Amino acid sequence: MSDPWFFGYGSLVNRATHGYGRAFRAQVGGWRRAWRHSATRRVPFLTAVRCPDSRIEGLVAQVPGGDWQALDRRETGYRRGCAGPDLQPLNDGAGVAGAQIYAVPESDWTVPEGLPPIRLSYVDVVLQGYLREFGQDGVARFIATTDGWEIPILDDRAAPLYPRHQPLDPAERALFDSVLAARGVTILRD
Repeated sequence: MSDPWFFGYGSLVNRATHGYGRAFRAQVGGWRRAWRHSATRRVPFLTAVRCPDSRIEGLVAQVPGGDWQALDRRETGYRRGCAGPDLQPLNDGAGVAGAQIYAVPESDWTVPEGLPPIRLSYVDVVLQGYLREFGQDGVARFIATTDGWEIPILDDRAAPLYPRHQPLDPAERALFDSVLAARGVTILRD
């Protein structure tokens, strides 16, 4: 029996944030992404939400030895479940049936007073992963297939608060600033 797989659609698309070496670009139908608040976290995070008319891109990766403990710890607050039958590797990733996806159940979503902002260092990590895997068009598709952009974003680039933040080169920074501005996202600066 082969090792199990997971489908990552946010920071897990950025290979610099994990050590899952056997990973392939993929897309799955029946899901969208959304920025949400939850009772389990102080700040907004990215989650997958069911949406029958949507497809999202991401990375499907193998969990060596079926040892889910480290990934489950990283994805605290999410529940792991089957991504569904409409998962398609976009390159060499055959045999990924039964891949798992992490999502926060809708019953755990909250709308806190004051809407704490999303961390820009988190958004940067996600967009960097999409840029490296899917190019500029992939970044645009990520923005288009993600809801919740009305939540403001805190510019924490000078002192990143996201624990898996990554350095950006000037071209990445300019691109990410441009796509967020085009989407009309509110950026909070000190």
